[in-house]
Amino acid sequence: MSEIKEITEAIIKFRDERDWAQFHNPKDLALALSIESGELLESFLWKKHEEADFDKVKEELADVLIYALTLAQNYNLDIKEIILDKLKSNAQKYPVSKAKGSATKYTEL
Repeated sequence: MSEIKEITEAIIKFRDERDWAQFHNPKDLALALSIESGELLESFLWKKHEEADFDKVKEELADVLIYALTLAQNYNLDIKEIILDKLKSNAQKYPVSKAKGSATKYTEL
């Protein structure tokens, strides 16, 4: 069993033991993901990145990943497949010859 599948199953077990599936529709999961992403960003607000509270970053990143994996599970998405597909798409938008060492958006390369 893949680690992602094992983690997703643990998340779903946790959710189902609490009867929270009723609250985990795609819209609300996407909202929760956005909110938790904001809380992760808050860890860095007005600080240099190395000044962020590492434990807070871990906690908020875990929340982001939990909601992302739950949303993917809700749509029966294969995490490995969608990430590899996105990397393939990004490789076309950002060829090494044009993008290496640059933070320029692909539309401006």
